Amino acid sequence: MYKIAVIPGDGTGPEVVREGLKVLEAAGAKFGFRYETVHYDFGGDRYLRTGETLPDSALEELRGFDAIYLGAIGHPDVKPGILEKGILLRIRFELDQYVNLRPVKLYPGVETPLKDKGPEHIDFVVVRENTEGLYTGSGGFLKRGTPDEIAIQESINTRKGVERCVRFAFEYARKRNKQKKVTLCGKTNVLTYAFDLWERVFHEVGEKDYPDIQRDYAHVDATVMWMVKNPEWFDVIVTDNMFGDIITDLGAMIQGGMGIAAGGNINPEGTSMFEPIGGSAPKYTGKNMINPLAAICAAGMMLETLGETEAAQAIDQAVATVCSRHLKSLAAGQMGYTTSEVGDLVCRYIA
Repeated sequence: MYKIAVIPGDGTGPEVVREGLKVLEAAGAKFGFRYETVHYDFGGDRYLRTGETLPDSALEELRGFDAIYLGAIGHPDVKPGILEKGILLRIRFELDQYVNLRPVKLYPGVETPLKDKGPEHIDFVVVRENTEGLYTGSGGFLKRGTPDEIAIQESINTRKGVERCVRFAFEYARKRNKQKKVTLCGKTNVLTYAFDLWERVFHEVGEKDYPDIQRDYAHVDATVMWMVKNPEWFDVIVTDNMFGDIITDLGAMIQGGMGIAAGGNINPEGTSMFEPIGGSAPKYTGKNMINPLAAICAAGMMLETLGETEAAQAIDQAVATVCSRHLKSLAAGQMGYTTSEVGDLVCRYIA
């Protein structure tokens, strides 16, 4: 019995979560696992009503779940940053979800902007460090608001934080069992302190404990170039928080767009959170036209992390079948099906 916290969130979040839960139910019926869900209303509407983002008591409750399933956070009437920092980043940091896991996979039938590339070329994973780097908020202002103003933003990288992220990447490459290669994405020629640590840890850990995994290195500027020119070169990419944030958005575009991109915020020893990468898309709210596949893929990632590998693979295959046989486009309102009909199709192929 898995205990899952559900945060539908803002905008179209509740609509795509509804379809994800529908698919979860179909997978449970097919593969014999049981779960229970508890819903939370964290998001823009609650903040506007109460002034709360994420109460301390709720955060403690979330620690007791096996997983968190998130729809989207972002409200047009709330200043940017309030909900993101108060809910998303707080959950990531407080629950020590130190890996952001982002599969970049092109499904059959989905268009990519890359010329002459297909599903056989675009299938890799980015392992992004998720609790350190520039996102710790370390730094400050001096003489703020004056002509002599100074702003400092510090990137914090610890041996512990780097090593556990690197180990996760090696383990994941071994589990994928494809190219069995991990590429460190960094900037050792300029960021000589932070990425000296990353590079040393990467090679020390790889040489000692993962001799079966090939190690590779690419500067971040070369990484984005090769993601466009030769994405088939990559298997697992590991990188810091900032570079990971940037290259995963490029990854979403080459796999067909935000409508298919899912991600996980992983704590292998604790509670992980899974979500579609796209935003809340408020202009489509309530129209039953948003693409739910990213949220459905996030549910599949959740099951994979919980150990329900067969069910996760069935969801992945069902999504691939729906993309190749049915959808005209991944764009909202252009799929040829409504949001709920796409969820029904995925369920049908799982069953």
